[in-house]
Amino acid sequence: MKKTPVVAAVPAAEPREADGVIAVARAMRLLEAFQVDDAFLSLAELSRRAGMHKTTTLRIARTLAQARYLVQREEDGAWRLGPATGWLGARYQASFDLDNEIEPTLRALTRETGESSSFFVREGDIRTCLVRVEGPKAIRHHIRMGEVLPLEKGSPGRVLLAFSGEPGALYERIRRDGFYISIGEREAEIASVSAPVFGSNWRLLGALSVSGPAGRLPRAKLQGFAKLVSQKASQLSYALSGGAQRAAPVRTQWHP
Repeated sequence: MKKTPVVAAVPAAEPREADGVIAVARAMRLLEAFQVDDAFLSLAELSRRAGMHKTTTLRIARTLAQARYLVQREEDGAWRLGPATGWLGARYQASFDLDNEIEPTLRALTRETGESSSFFVREGDIRTCLVRVEGPKAIRHHIRMGEVLPLEKGSPGRVLLAFSGEPGALYERIRRDGFYISIGEREAEIASVSAPVFGSNWRLLGALSVSGPAGRLPRAKLQGFAKLVSQKASQLSYALSGGAQRAAPVRTQWHP
């Protein structure tokens, strides 16, 4: 009886591709394990935060270290973010023309209001503080550059949602007014007012915001700040769009 030859199965391309995607996702989880206050993390803590076995964590960390995204400390083996992550952050911030336009606008806003000012951008379902200028007063609330915050709480997030086309009466009102005032939405003692910033062709870039303790910023005072914040946001939009649009407050004719 003639035997049928056995043909070795050829591995499909999809599992290899999936493995590659998984490896990238795991590497991103390691980088995202670092919080703003973390100078170093032990291997055990990195493993715990990333939800991976220590062996896998160490292998990926060493790979990232070869590309300078992570650095291992000699004295105790702990890990910190490497210079390559700083370069990425610098390139990301440079894309918003921080030095020439955004930061000077924030400094002017802080000087005129006496309160802290920030520029937030939307990244998916969160907002990130891209630039921050602290106010001169001793009592103020603190947000660090790079801090991630929710979209649905606080005036910057509400503005970003509104001018991204979020439906609902609240967001229609924000689009009509061109700004939004928040008191105690994200934190009970914090108040803020924000307005949208656009680039060319009315592409939403971010939200300009002034914030401080609610006890020092009642609604009446924030209403007074709203005109200034909207004006600065319009001027910044004009500058970032290369002068392609008129610097005027946004009204209901805007559509996503």
